[in-house]
Amino acid sequence: MKNNIVFKISLVLTSMVVIFGLISPDMFKEVSNKGFNLIVSNFNWVYLLVMLALVIFAVFLAFSKYGNIRLGKDTDRPEFSNLSWFSMLFGAGMGIGLVFFGAVEPLKHMVSPIGLTPGSQESINFAMQQSFMHWGLTPWAAYAIMGLSLAYFQFRKDAPGLISSVFLPILGEEGVKGKIGKTIDILAVFTTVTGIATSLGMGTMQIAGGLEYMFGIKNTIYVQMLIIAIATILYIKSSTSGLDKGIKLLSNINLTLAFSLLLGAIIIGPTMDMVSNLSNGIGLYLENFISQSLYIDQSGKWVAQWRVFYWAMWIAWIPFVGIFIARISKGRTIREFIIGVTLAPALACIIWFAVFGTLGMNLGLDFAKGATMVTETALFKVFLNYPFGKVLSVVAMILLCTFFVSSADSATYVLGMFTSDGDLNPSNKKKITWGVIQALLAVVLLISGGLETLQTVSIVSAFPFAIIMLISIVSITKALKEEVKLEEEKAKIIKKAIDKEYRVEKKYKQPIIPRKKEVY
Repeated sequence: MKNNIVFKISLVLTSMVVIFGLISPDMFKEVSNKGFNLIVSNFNWVYLLVMLALVIFAVFLAFSKYGNIRLGKDTDRPEFSNLSWFSMLFGAGMGIGLVFFGAVEPLKHMVSPIGLTPGSQESINFAMQQSFMHWGLTPWAAYAIMGLSLAYFQFRKDAPGLISSVFLPILGEEGVKGKIGKTIDILAVFTTVTGIATSLGMGTMQIAGGLEYMFGIKNTIYVQMLIIAIATILYIKSSTSGLDKGIKLLSNINLTLAFSLLLGAIIIGPTMDMVSNLSNGIGLYLENFISQSLYIDQSGKWVAQWRVFYWAMWIAWIPFVGIFIARISKGRTIREFIIGVTLAPALACIIWFAVFGTLGMNLGLDFAKGATMVTETALFKVFLNYPFGKVLSVVAMILLCTFFVSSADSATYVLGMFTSDGDLNPSNKKKITWGVIQALLAVVLLISGGLETLQTVSIVSAFPFAIIMLISIVSITKALKEEVKLEEEKAKIIKKAIDKEYRVEKKYKQPIIPRKKEVY
């Protein structure tokens, strides 16, 4: 791996960004804001079209003739049980974001609904609809397309586990191994590092906010840096222990804790209101899915703050979540893969937001206005208004930590793969290197402006990869068409040979055993 140009350039590029941010955080924020304003002013529509296209393509593949194609050889079968598979993709795909935004996003939508009276039933329905838009089918469909593409080329076509391998049908082997392919892989690394750093920054803010709100430990940048340092040690240790041990164990712990927190919230909260908001929200979500997917408000500020931020965050997570899901999905069919990756986690996220959103919104508009003043403490403020709220707050803090570690060690593992020519077992040296880099970038984002900078950088860094995702649709479609066409031609040859032998048998009245394998 001494001549691995992807590793060298990616390391230099990300290190330069980290150094720039550490030396001059104010200038780093200014440059990020300029890039943000440029993209939001001119290219909002790109994010919207790309994500909608990915959803439509995922639905098409699931119900098309390609659905029975296996992500691997025809004899391959899934390596992990459905429960372990679900827990790993769920933890890697959303993680910290669920705990961070679960209560506060619906509250913010209720306080500031577009064209509606704050605190009204209509604003509550609006809050549910928008939360479901951002956390429902769309992000999981995007993950599914990249994961499917990577698994198909890696396990069925024996290509390296790299983003560039997805473009073999378009670029050819020489193009993938050349400058264009290397550029795609470098962009994937950079996008992954910034995407996971954004998530780590949000997790750190909420853990620090929770410690201050619950235990009086003042939320300072030094406390946040200490949290990142401890978490970095934990996720590097987990990542270097291997996929079957550290990551799988943490993913199962995440699922158990998340289910316990969700169940506890349902028990202590207004259950019938949760069911009502879930039902109303799903109805509005499905009814207005296309129009909302393409919606841009007149000023562009709301859609940039919410929809484009989320779409950019999911796009930034696509490389590492895609390759991670591909790695754990060998042997599944395309139909099984898309349904499993898209529907089950999306439904879990929708239920999550209906439960925690209702917990907060039922406390009234005045509470919502106060709670949303500090985003990272909103969840803990909600809990303390219910029985056993402190217990749930502690569970939420633990879940934040385990999500923090599992997301980061999944990303560390994947970054090691990306910069090791797709090696499924990257060296611990590279895992440690990327573990440290993404932790340092999270520190940079926090000292440069907190949540605002986290949102800004995620939108800017994800833009090039949005274009890559659009092209990937063309590439995987071409590959699947060629495979089906080849299989149909082989089937015709076999049928023709069998028919010929049958005619000979009938003519001479002698049994002839068709030589299927020889003909094939």
